[in-house]
Amino acid sequence: MPKALPVIDTTAPVCCAPVAAGPVDDEAALHVALRLKALADPVRVKLMSLLLASPVTGANGGDLATAVGLTESTVSHHLGQLRKAGLVQSERQGMSVIHRAHRDALSALCLVLDPNCCR
Repeated sequence: MPKALPVIDTTAPVCCAPVAAGPVDDEAALHVALRLKALADPVRVKLMSLLLASPVTGANGGDLATAVGLTESTVSHHLGQLRKAGLVQSERQGMSVIHRAHRDALSALCLVLDPNCCR
């Protein structure tokens, strides 16, 4: 059985020195790894792509499920993993839950991996 990673609060964007700046400590490595682990699934990458394509309106689970060809419950599971990693924000609007990419968290992750990213 694989060793489970410890549970930490990943709701805030990752904040540590860039990986390229030198060896990172265990805690910083864990924070980055947990976010990358959440993205290490093709469905989740596709969901992030769809959410980034609709930044203002966001998307509901049903629309996302149709777009990726999976059931709403499966998409809900994937969104939950992305939400736990702090990469997606969800908000109830009436009977629907609207999901949006947490752009600040994604930008912070990019900058931790490569401080010259997006310049």
